[in-house]
Amino acid sequence: MTMKATGAETDVLDESAAMTAAACLFHGFSDPSRLTIVRHLALGEHRVVDLTDHLGLAQSTVSKHLACLKDCGLVTSRPEGRASMWSLNHTDTVLELLSAAERLLAATGDAVTLCPNFGAATLEGSS
Repeated sequence: MTMKATGAETDVLDESAAMTAAACLFHGFSDPSRLTIVRHLALGEHRVVDLTDHLGLAQSTVSKHLACLKDCGLVTSRPEGRASMWSLNHTDTVLELLSAAERLLAATGDAVTLCPNFGAATLEGSS
């Protein structure tokens, strides 16, 4: 027997699902290489080889991060000859989000980079 959530229970479930989706979205942006790729794709379409040349990242790294961003619905690809052209989905909205993040970082100063759970030291340790 299944029970259907109603009223306040539905609101809690909806809010929980929304927070889970938001956390998943922010996880898509949680890697410096992915952010660099997103910023570069905001300039227009690129092939993986273009991204590796422009960003100084290994082809396997770029491909891995593009796959993650694609799974998050943030990028898409289309075939062009033997290559794929990658582009950013929802460019204006992504740029607005990154701009808001820059404003928040300016407001908090070094606090986020010093955070013992998610700060710069944890990023360096995961490399």
